Amino acid sequence: MDGSVAYLVAGAGCLVGVAGVVIAVLARRRSRPRPSGARGPGDPLRDRDADALRGDPRRLKPGDVVEVRGVTYAVRGSIRLVEGAWSWAEHLLDDAGGVRRWLSVEEDPELELVLWEAEPGATVTPGAPTIDFAGRRYSWDESGQARYTAVGTTGLDPSGTMRYHDYQAPGGGRLSFEAYGEAGWEVARGEKLHRAEVMIYPQAEVD
Repeated sequence: MDGSVAYLVAGAGCLVGVAGVVIAVLARRRSRPRPSGARGPGDPLRDRDADALRGDPRRLKPGDVVEVRGVTYAVRGSIRLVEGAWSWAEHLLDDAGGVRRWLSVEEDPELELVLWEAEPGATVTPGAPTIDFAGRRYSWDESGQARYTAVGTTGLDPSGTMRYHDYQAPGGGRLSFEAYGEAGWEVARGEKLHRAEVMIYPQAEVD
């Protein structure tokens, strides 16, 4: 009788040990972080009707045609930028007269579209809390460093790093300083656009 009890106790101990191993394995599996490429649920308030009627700026690419405030541009090149978990895009636009602008597309978290014009003659530099430029006062908004990839015509290497300082003014004004690679600061002045001011005409891809 004592031998039977000892046998049962030993068997129960083994079962407890196995159960402990299984629980530990499951705990380790559950504690593993999600892959960095995993995406959460989409924005339930995203204006999909505007995307369907006016084109989706998030899918803009070289070769597409964009109408901004009544002016038609061709997309010459695109830059995709990533900083940590954050990403945005900048697109080089060219109109029929050879005038070039940049269109930035960012979700912060709402979709923000800004039309930029380069200021090659600007002598201002970034770093101050406020900057007076072209009759407006801009206040510092954010700065950082991102990695980029470029496609189409942009004047940049296919990939690299960039530094930036962004400033804002009342009424949707923007002032940006960007430095790609080892190059110096490039200054651009921008205006925030309403979604209705931008119409996109995607072009079929050629095989």
